[in-house]
Amino acid sequence: MPQLLLEIFSEEIPARMQQGAARDLERMVSERLKAAGLTWEALNVFAGPRRLTLVIDGLPAATPDRNEEVKGPKTSAPAQALEGFLRKTGLTQDQLVERDGIWFAEISSKGRQTTEVFAETVDQIVRSFPWPKSMRWGTGSLRWVRPIKRIIALFDGAVVPFEIDGIPSGDVTEGHRFLGSGKPFAVKDFADYRTKLERDFVLLDVADRKLRILEAAKAACAARGLVLVDDDGLLDEVAGLAEWPTPILGDMDPQFLSLPPEVVRLSMKVHQKYFAVRDPSKDGLAPNFLVVANVEATDGGQALAAGNSRVLSARLNDARFFWDEDQKVGFDAWNDKLKGVTFHAKLGTLSERVDRIAALAREIAPLVGADAAQAEQAARLSKADLASGMVSEFPELQGIMGGYYARLAGYPDAVADAVRDHYKPQGPGDSVPTAPVTVAVAIAEKLDTLVGFFAIDEKPTGSRDPYALRRAALGVIRLVLENGVRMGLGFTAMLALVEHYPKLIEEGLSISLKGASEPINDASMVAEPVVQSVVAFFADRLTVLLRDQGQRHDLVAAVFALGDDDLMRIVRRVEALAAFLATDDGANLLAGYKRASNILKAEEKKGPLPEGAVATGLANQPAEETALAFAAAAAATAVDAALETEDFAAAMTALAALRGPVDAFFTAVMVNSDVAEERDNRLKLLVQVRDVMGRVADFGQIAG
Repeated sequence: MPQLLLEIFSEEIPARMQQGAARDLERMVSERLKAAGLTWEALNVFAGPRRLTLVIDGLPAATPDRNEEVKGPKTSAPAQALEGFLRKTGLTQDQLVERDGIWFAEISSKGRQTTEVFAETVDQIVRSFPWPKSMRWGTGSLRWVRPIKRIIALFDGAVVPFEIDGIPSGDVTEGHRFLGSGKPFAVKDFADYRTKLERDFVLLDVADRKLRILEAAKAACAARGLVLVDDDGLLDEVAGLAEWPTPILGDMDPQFLSLPPEVVRLSMKVHQKYFAVRDPSKDGLAPNFLVVANVEATDGGQALAAGNSRVLSARLNDARFFWDEDQKVGFDAWNDKLKGVTFHAKLGTLSERVDRIAALAREIAPLVGADAAQAEQAARLSKADLASGMVSEFPELQGIMGGYYARLAGYPDAVADAVRDHYKPQGPGDSVPTAPVTVAVAIAEKLDTLVGFFAIDEKPTGSRDPYALRRAALGVIRLVLENGVRMGLGFTAMLALVEHYPKLIEEGLSISLKGASEPINDASMVAEPVVQSVVAFFADRLTVLLRDQGQRHDLVAAVFALGDDDLMRIVRRVEALAAFLATDDGANLLAGYKRASNILKAEEKKGPLPEGAVATGLANQPAEETALAFAAAAAATAVDAALETEDFAAAMTALAALRGPVDAFFTAVMVNSDVAEERDNRLKLLVQVRDVMGRVADFGQIAG
């Protein structure tokens, strides 16, 4: 079947926009062609510095004929409704079909040529393409990321004729700006297009450009006994800067290696798009860099390397200036500056935030085995580097520079490490600190963020999370779980809010007093709804984390329903519950619980359930009823003992002993006996079974 080829050739497309543009092009073309009734075998999109390319294999020559039945208004509907339906369908009333009191329109349409559909599609897409930024040029009204020069549109080897704002479609493109022949050339299909581009020094596929960069870069480093420092983000960017990428190894002044390696790497990456290089025989970076050029130089790249070395030296001289000047200033001056920096209009300054984090870190420290004084000290230094010259130049180094400056200022290593790492973990792939002082400060920092923004009702909604609260909650969860921290999140959140946000509490009290039937003067009463929201948010994030690890979300909900907010205990309960439900005893007992729960819910609608102890030894009492009563009492004792020692596997084993008696009870005993005494006793027994199981988890929230 025919092949369709589209190329939109323009001036340089910013590297950061290329892959998004490829996805948008694929989505927009797919949606429009599918809407027209077209199908295909394969669709591929390519993005590069000067072109977006799309190729579709296996397209039919025309769209299929369509026979469509459209439902209209009822025959009894007002005349205006029928008139509107007729206008919509373009039919007359005698062309409609009446069925079961409803008008239907049968609409038939002949198929259209694929080339006609495609020409319209390209025009619509080019005019509505969602570039983050776009521009106009010349005298036309068209907007694109950069001026469009040419458009290739081929179907089955023939040009699809159309024109967009004075730019005609054709079969001609051109190669590399500098290395190519300089002459436009015609293509007949995708294979010919790709071959001729590569012959003219253009690698169409970003994967090929990345491979060429890595292979040549590693070879250049290996030739001098060096190793390339991997950087996937930088690789993605430079692969979008060059159509024929050529890595060149350059030298830099060794004196700059006295700077922190993060500063050197970031200067190279952010300003120059260079890769760092290390010497495997030494600990640290090598006095070299690797630049990806877009040309093959006749001198092997020596002049390019020398020129880039001079530019890099200028950048690193700036960095060294900030490094030297920052050491003359110090933490006291920086912290003083934070008094004038607003963290959030409703949450005060950064200086006030530091005070909150420091107080909270001191309180959390004993829970994680940290020295309280060091935790408070580290917290008081943690945000100071935000006022430093280096972090002003490189915001990505916040925390990292604070750690270096703290060590140079003579603070203990534990304090310096906590300053450096207190933002961690910043994402799912980030490492989790294990040093106790760092853990205390990191938890305090994230908990302050969560409590503060929840208190002012700035919660995440849908995909909107401007203050990264989901990331903060996941960070706390990972810090707690991976370090085995035992702490009640609700209590700690309450402490953070009541003790460290007095202004918010005062405002909450004043609001609560308005229109209240009784005065509210207890701060915890104002804080309680906020804390409940924070804990529920943790539950949601924990559910996501455990689901990613293979656990069922309903099991997390069943455990959280108990009101426990110790994450370590919750996870262990969920794991034990999952293992129990995977057994026959667990699955059957869950079914028995559901049955008992449904009976009790139905009875509760009629009135209060009977209360009191379950009687045994009643006249004509079935043996199965007596057996379940004794089994439930024994299980309650065993479950309580197991929960006391947090032996959740033993608690599940105790519940497993109920499986047989529950099955036998429902097989042999009628709960809704005509004898009131029997009915009440059996309902009491089901309540007892529900309560025993409810001590382990809320089985009512478990699917199955």
